Amino acid sequence: MRVKQIFIFILLMTILTACGGDDAPEVAAPTVVPSHTPPPSATPILTLSTPLALLIVPADMDKATSDLYQKTVYDLALASGLRFQVRNELSPSDLADPTLKIVIALPPDPGIAGYASAAPNVQFLAVNIPNLPAGGNISVLAPSNEVELPAFLAGYTLAMLLDEYHLGMLYPDGDQNALAALNAFSNGMRYYCGLCDGIYISPISYPAVLAIPPNEDPGKFGGYANVLINDKDVDGLYIYPSLASDDFLSYVGTQGVYLIGTSRPEPRPGGWVMTVTPDTIKAIQSAWSQLIAGQGGQSVQSPLGIADVDPGILSEAKLRLVQETLEALIAGRIRTSNP
Repeated sequence: MRVKQIFIFILLMTILTACGGDDAPEVAAPTVVPSHTPPPSATPILTLSTPLALLIVPADMDKATSDLYQKTVYDLALASGLRFQVRNELSPSDLADPTLKIVIALPPDPGIAGYASAAPNVQFLAVNIPNLPAGGNISVLAPSNEVELPAFLAGYTLAMLLDEYHLGMLYPDGDQNALAALNAFSNGMRYYCGLCDGIYISPISYPAVLAIPPNEDPGKFGGYANVLINDKDVDGLYIYPSLASDDFLSYVGTQGVYLIGTSRPEPRPGGWVMTVTPDTIKAIQSAWSQLIAGQGGQSVQSPLGIADVDPGILSEAKLRLVQETLEALIAGRIRTSNP
């Protein structure tokens, strides 16, 4: 009986202890408050009174190129707190919008000269529109007149791609710029392969080149290409831009050789490796700050870039080497006249 009483007493004490707990309440772990709370990222609230940037692109531009231009200008406008709209043509009603601040137009010319004089507070950027001088509120993104750098890069790339450096070039006879390009093309090959001596024995010296007389019928240019391809065993060609009509390039593309040029025809010729062309996207990006600041009348030179790459011919690793060489050329670390 006494044992039972002791057991009941211990049980009651246990229950009372559990209910009452300690005199000091349990303290929760403190919450750490940061010394500085960064504000949320500010997103501009665009309204109809927000300044407007217009991009004018032709309706028949291929979708990929049109999308790239639209994304470029959209990103620039958004970063500057501007609204963005795209048009296929420019109209007087667009200029009546008091919020219009910037117009970027691609060819064909929508009539920029007339519109610019009617809207002196709007900055216009003409992208590769011929015969339109810079001045006033018109800035011009001019086509590249560089001839040596594309030729050098073509020689370098074709030497990389072709067995035993079987590359060639067609150029107009008597043209001093073309002769400078020819020298650069040859130096591009040698920059890739060293002196190219002792690698193989051949009665033909590469690069194999051929001059086309200045008064030659363009319909006969294909015969000159065939001399290089068939008689000189050339497997890759660079054709000087003044000779490189769409029809001529398309014909050469049927002959089973690689082609590099400064302007690619439509449809794409067979064997087209890449296009060495002005990078208008980078030029627009570099000109934007001046447009925003209201600094018109600028003549913007496009840096050269690489486009239309065929990854089945020029692999990612080889393209990286070509791009690095282009960057070194632009920076002046490689001289086209004497690499």
